Amino acid sequence: MVGWEEGPAVDRQLRRWRRETPGCANRAHLNNAGAALMPLAVLEAVQRHLRREAGIGGYEAADEAGAEIEAAYSAVATLLTTAPANIALTENATAAFAQAMSAFALQRGDMIVTTRNDYISSQILFLSMATRYGIEVLRAADLPDGGVDPDSVRQLIRHPRCRLVAVTWVPTNSGLVQPVEVIGKICREAGIPYVVDACQVVGQIPIDVGRVHCDFLAATARKFLRGPRGIGFLYVSDAALERGDYPLFVDMRGARWTDADRFHPVSDAKRFENWEFAYALVLGLGEAALYAAGVGIDVAGARARDLAAVTRERLGALPGIRILDRGSEVCAIVSAEVAGWEGADIVSRLRERGINVSAIQREFAVIDMDEKGTRSGIRISPHYYNTHAEIDRLADALAELGTR
Repeated sequence: MVGWEEGPAVDRQLRRWRRETPGCANRAHLNNAGAALMPLAVLEAVQRHLRREAGIGGYEAADEAGAEIEAAYSAVATLLTTAPANIALTENATAAFAQAMSAFALQRGDMIVTTRNDYISSQILFLSMATRYGIEVLRAADLPDGGVDPDSVRQLIRHPRCRLVAVTWVPTNSGLVQPVEVIGKICREAGIPYVVDACQVVGQIPIDVGRVHCDFLAATARKFLRGPRGIGFLYVSDAALERGDYPLFVDMRGARWTDADRFHPVSDAKRFENWEFAYALVLGLGEAALYAAGVGIDVAGARARDLAAVTRERLGALPGIRILDRGSEVCAIVSAEVAGWEGADIVSRLRERGINVSAIQREFAVIDMDEKGTRSGIRISPHYYNTHAEIDRLADALAELGTR
């Protein structure tokens, strides 16, 4: 059997993590790639600030919490091995990614290189830009066992009209881990800007943006980082700031209006922010980053991947279940097809049993799902506070539901 032996030392940590996670008392929550359960520290930070806003006013509460807000930037920066000046806060990862993409003044005939497994919202964004601006979207080929072929990226970016490379580190519909550091080196050597969606990565895989060699990296709070919904962040490299990159729709947060017909972007990554914030969520994000650092991303990620491996083993042994994950490296996301079932129906049946997973549909990843020959499935995403017993509970429930 794959897996940690849950002996006394692990048990002590696990009991503390679960004690500090109220939702563990009610659910087997295996949907951390959707939205993880918040630890108490995060919940209390959000509630505390909301109460303060109600008591003294929103602007006044934000002013009062100024030092805590700045500390949130520092906590997020530490997770990415960068500086607070390189962090912009956004509504979510998709908004962060769109802000980064809008910094490029693309023209008809320009090319974007991406992959066959990029996130649905990114794929739609690329196609929208192609329709509106006349750019071309090139998808690099995959390796035989899954995942983007770095040599294909290298070939495509040689085109003189290639303007940038955009890659989703871990796609939404499977556990595939793309070789973003290898691609980053290729882009750096070619002098091509590089944008990374790390939405499913932060909190389960250690990140050093210097090793990724990216110009921009977008992420969210709510997934493996265990923060609140409704807030994300964007890393902006020193190189991008020195180039003068700023978003198309920069506002009064990101720029100074100096003369009637002139503005100047602020010096740091805040040029990619908007004026209005849910500061309760900012403080929740900061607490989530601190909590994750306290657990250790390496510890959290190793245990989550171990639980995912156990899940693949248990589910793969059940009749009528096909594990869909491909690639030389996989993470704490397990995708599976259950014969005769729509993913959404399975999700509903499992929720009735107190088990949370999510559905995957063809439209979430048209190219990948078509290649796998499936239209629907389920996504199971354990995290470090989950247990082997919860994986057994899931497997038993799926065995009971059977195939049809």
